[in-house]
Amino acid sequence: MVGSRYDQPVLDVSEVDGAPIDFERSPVPRALAGETVRDHPVRVKVEGRDAPLFLCLSASPLRDDHGDVCGAVVTAHDITGQHLAEDQLKQSQSRLNAVLNNTTMAVFVMDERQHCIYANTAAELLTGYRFDEMQGRPLHDVVHHTRPDGSHFPLEECPIDRAFPEDNQVQGEEMFVHADGSFYPVAFTASPIRDDASRTVGTIIEVRNIKEEQGRRRALEILSHTAAAVAGEHDLDRLVQTVVDAGVEISGAAFGAFFYNVLDEAGARYTLYTLSGAPRSAFEQYPMPRATAVFHPTFTGEGVVLADDILRDPRYGQNEPYNGMPDGHLPVRSYLAVPVKSRSGEVLGGLFFGHQDPGIFTSEHADRVQSLANQAAVAIDNARLFQANQRELEQRSRAEAGLRELNSELERRVADEVAERTRAEEALRQAQKMEAIGQLTGGVAHDFNNLLTVIMGGLEIVRRSDSLDARGRRSADLAWQGAQRAATLTSRLLAFSRRQALQPKPLDLNVVVRDLTDLLHRTLGEQIELEGVLAPRLWRVEADPGQFESALVNLAVNARDAMPSGGKLTIETSNASLDDAYQAVDAEVVPGQYVMVCVSDTGCGIDRDTLTRVFEPFFTTKEVGKGTGLGLSMVYGFVKQSGGHVTIYSEPGEGTTVKMYFPRYYGDLTAEQENPVDRMIPEAVSGEVIILVEDNEDVRAYSSSVLRELGYEVLEAADCEAGLALVKSAPRVDLLFTDVVLPGRSGRELADAASAARPNLRVLFTTGYSRNAIIHQGRLDPGVHLLPKPFTFEQLACRVRDILDRP
Repeated sequence: MVGSRYDQPVLDVSEVDGAPIDFERSPVPRALAGETVRDHPVRVKVEGRDAPLFLCLSASPLRDDHGDVCGAVVTAHDITGQHLAEDQLKQSQSRLNAVLNNTTMAVFVMDERQHCIYANTAAELLTGYRFDEMQGRPLHDVVHHTRPDGSHFPLEECPIDRAFPEDNQVQGEEMFVHADGSFYPVAFTASPIRDDASRTVGTIIEVRNIKEEQGRRRALEILSHTAAAVAGEHDLDRLVQTVVDAGVEISGAAFGAFFYNVLDEAGARYTLYTLSGAPRSAFEQYPMPRATAVFHPTFTGEGVVLADDILRDPRYGQNEPYNGMPDGHLPVRSYLAVPVKSRSGEVLGGLFFGHQDPGIFTSEHADRVQSLANQAAVAIDNARLFQANQRELEQRSRAEAGLRELNSELERRVADEVAERTRAEEALRQAQKMEAIGQLTGGVAHDFNNLLTVIMGGLEIVRRSDSLDARGRRSADLAWQGAQRAATLTSRLLAFSRRQALQPKPLDLNVVVRDLTDLLHRTLGEQIELEGVLAPRLWRVEADPGQFESALVNLAVNARDAMPSGGKLTIETSNASLDDAYQAVDAEVVPGQYVMVCVSDTGCGIDRDTLTRVFEPFFTTKEVGKGTGLGLSMVYGFVKQSGGHVTIYSEPGEGTTVKMYFPRYYGDLTAEQENPVDRMIPEAVSGEVIILVEDNEDVRAYSSSVLRELGYEVLEAADCEAGLALVKSAPRVDLLFTDVVLPGRSGRELADAASAARPNLRVLFTTGYSRNAIIHQGRLDPGVHLLPKPFTFEQLACRVRDILDRP
């Protein structure tokens, strides 16, 4: 590297940064002077090579035998690769700093001791501290050491600091302390930093100020709460006070007011209605505002007035006698005013908000207050309508009783619009679901009940045979039980869809519950305590006793299954009145008097997601083979079809309560003649003729064989037209036994035409699903006799004989 003379370099050598070498401070002269020099980097430009080399020189003095310096030993090693890597790292760090210092997200980097080793520009702006003031300190000690109440915030409780020891990302919201001592909310994400060996060596913390975001969230909450509060409020004082209080909060105003728009003979004057943030006396000493340039846009409904500083607004101070705010007036610099306009376009008044400092209100605040004004307009309209209706009701209530119902209807229209829409949508969804299930159930029930009629009929014939051995009789009995369970499932599905034919009777439900006590004890077993709390002087209801008993037993079975280790089941009855407010729970509720039957248990309870589905058919949480999912759906359908309502309340671990409401019955209880438990199967009287109309060939064959075995003469037809022809042509017809659902015209149409041809003709219908032909609102049409499918030999024999023996 050096020629014959050291001071004449052969190569172009310079400092690493390209600056000329200070020869006196270079390694060789210093070594010749007796100094040992280590690791001195230099830049070397080599001829024929575009890129320079970077060398690290070390030099030490060479001494003779007398210890005098007689030369120098120089060593060099190539550090070009290391230098280039360091240079690339610097460039990468420079680019990273450029990105981080231009982002709005505050970024902090902590080392393995959780001391700050980096903070970008946004972090300095967020905290109010320079980086050198935070460097080497725990971030918690700088910005998170105190709670808003002034108490100390221990580091061990800091959620941000957990990211490093737990080696896991942590997110959340906290309150930071600014350098000026003020508190501000932030959202943070703290993530561990890992080296190439996956060891955690630090933490990177991203932070953003969420004060404005929380303000928006809070404003939305206030607007939503206010909408619900004022929608059904009829008192104008409370209504407007609620609106003004909400406006002060969502706008950040120091005070606010609502001026009610009143026109008199002298022109427009405005009555102060309510205040928030200031006493009423602050305005009472001054005359009401007039339609000046500042107030005119608000009271005429032209639009929003937003001023950063009303004192600098060109419209301000242009009117006598004050030319601005009078002495002693509340200090107003920031000003926001929004008109309140009714649906008809009438300006009801104005919302006014002020603050003693300028620049407080923004266009976002104006939009929030505009939304509030819209809510206020609707609520005031409704309240005025309500008050007008009240006055009219008071004037006419004694003389015109009919107007009471009309005014009551008008009052209901003032109900919460949001809740009303929710109820309507829920009712529509429920009706659509019920209709869809009803349609599905109808098709399944019709075909399935036809099959069950044939199956059960055949099994009954087999069981009545004397030739069966014990094994055959056991098999027939098992098949009969299975067919009965299938019929029960179909009946429950029809009950849920409200398509079954109920046989309602006036009932005292206390008596029904007492009569079921023994059965319920056997059903529940010894581990479960049964308690009855029966109200005295219980009102009567009109319901199907058999279906009510089935509903109660279903609820008891569900309660038993929810208490495998034992518990308590309570059945309670009481009189109840349901008003309009209950419609928020069930949109189908008709206000009035009801009898409530409450079944509650101390079982495991039901979670919220499952609770929303318990009344759906085939939905069950039980193991396969232990539940059909139709028990509660049958209860729901039966209660609804009886004109009542059903609710369920439950929490995991707290048990379940089901309440059934049945409309009060105002008629008299009538004693009914009970049929003997055992009676002979009745047979035909000589010569009696029955026309059988059934489109299903198997059901028709079974029915005709039973009737002929009973001694009746049977004429068969597969459709309405053929059956009507037999009615008209047969010399004698004692009974028309017809399916309701037939191809072409229905069995009801056949019966009407047959009755026209033979006025005294008796008719018995049968069906697995009526399609509302003979059943409306869960009850048979007057004068209609029905034998539901599937029916047995005995049921058919008794029902036919019963119809023929009637006067």
